[in-house]
Amino acid sequence: MHDLDLTSLRLFVAVCETRNIARAAEQHHIVASAISKRIAQLESTLGQVLVERNRRGIAITGAGEILLEHARGMLAGADRVARDMAAFGKGIKGQVRVLASVSSIAEFLPDDIASFLQVPEHREIRIDIEEALSRDVVRGLREGLAPLAVLWDAADLEGLQTRPYRSDHLAIVANPSHPIADRKRCGFEETLDYDHVGLPASTAVHTMLARAAAIIGKAISYRAVVSTFDASLRCVRANLGIAVVPREVAEPVASTYGLKVLPLTDPWAQRRFAICFHDEKRLSPAARALAAHLQSLATPHATDPGGRRASRQ
Repeated sequence: MHDLDLTSLRLFVAVCETRNIARAAEQHHIVASAISKRIAQLESTLGQVLVERNRRGIAITGAGEILLEHARGMLAGADRVARDMAAFGKGIKGQVRVLASVSSIAEFLPDDIASFLQVPEHREIRIDIEEALSRDVVRGLREGLAPLAVLWDAADLEGLQTRPYRSDHLAIVANPSHPIADRKRCGFEETLDYDHVGLPASTAVHTMLARAAAIIGKAISYRAVVSTFDASLRCVRANLGIAVVPREVAEPVASTYGLKVLPLTDPWAQRRFAICFHDEKRLSPAARALAAHLQSLATPHATDPGGRRASRQ
């Protein structure tokens, strides 16, 4: 098989996204026949039909869907290479890409990275943070998309090295008029008689809560499902239900939103986060320095999550 060229892949992605060869051609300022030729060459190289033409434009075949997913990843990687090289051309002496879970970015990671960059010898280091769901953070780290990752330590980190980082505590956030709002704290089981505002099923928090409810033998009634913690708080303010949110996210804005925050008493509500990488010895000096800085900020009672798996160090 011949190597796939990035230009053909970029044009193929444009066709898939617009569902129309003519519109893709307009976007890239070339003639439609040139794109058709590129796609035909891809199909010949791969031995698969990638798109089918119809009255409305094109339809992507099963093989095309698979190529589209890989093509987006390859193009994103190529764009990162271009950005990294441009950054070094501007005199940046080091660069570290960090994959991070939603919770870690919402709570503490940006401030911790800012404090790292304030150190004089670190000011010429560039830090790129990419937010993703925990499972995608782990996959990205395993695929080499970044040297470092920060996420909840309950994720599947088998084969990765970890260092302890900060911790948080999940809490119930309620509208002051809600029946549960007069308590100072509560157990998760006590909340299952009420409607919840939840996060998507793909998130780590949703998975944790579903597992906890199953152990109790009850189901969570979701009145609304939203994509961010901020959206959860807005729904709670509208009294659409209660929400499970990290206390560290809710408390700073609770008075502004007029909400009550009740820490959960369940042991699993105390979450630990970890700094993850493949091999500390292979980290660049900049990445190693950042990892050490983040580890120095670890919650005092947090222990190395690597102790649970022999393959971690």
